[in-house]
Amino acid sequence: MTAVSELSGRQPGAIHSALAVLEAVAHAGPGVTAQQLSDQLGLPRATTYRLINLLVQDEYLIRMPDLRGFALGRKVAELAGVAHAQDAALSVRETLAELRGRIRGGVHLAVFRDGHVVPIDVDPDFPLSDPRRISTDLSVSALGRLLLAERASRTIPSPTRYTTQEGELTPGFGCLAIPVRGRDERLVGGLALAMPAARLADRDGLLALVAESAARIGVLIGE
Repeated sequence: MTAVSELSGRQPGAIHSALAVLEAVAHAGPGVTAQQLSDQLGLPRATTYRLINLLVQDEYLIRMPDLRGFALGRKVAELAGVAHAQDAALSVRETLAELRGRIRGGVHLAVFRDGHVVPIDVDPDFPLSDPRRISTDLSVSALGRLLLAERASRTIPSPTRYTTQEGELTPGFGCLAIPVRGRDERLVGGLALAMPAARLADRDGLLALVAESAARIGVLIGE
């Protein structure tokens, strides 16, 4: 905010007044006038107009098409988007931490991009055995098989509850992968549980442990 920054150098309270204007516009909604803002905030009219012009210049506010009022601008929307993304990332990490506290094994989260498995949160206590192979060879991992199953379901409709891999990457160990879907039910990633292969026999029990977490993560990363 270059122009407002210059103003704040001459007037220490200017930045606070500018933020107060943004908050007032957000609460009032599109179309609020400079006079209304001046009255609401108790600011001199000249100061209010000066702040509004600076905020419009820096795209934090926009003038309404009829030129009678103002609304929040592009940069406010960008800041809100960044804040939302940060909140979502924190919620995902908290969900994974809680899940790892209940699962006697590794819990990995991956997303699918351009036909590849992309791990975005690997359990630090159970590192991936062959990250490169998992990313490029969809047939070798439970996560990759989720994507293959989704592709197959386009011709043979069948909801994929889970996929597994046993002993193909590490003898005696395996993974069960659960789909992570966005609000539109589109497959966006998968949760993989890594553990001794013998423990994968109780698949329904494992699914029950992670289903709610997978759904919660899907809402957070699938928008």
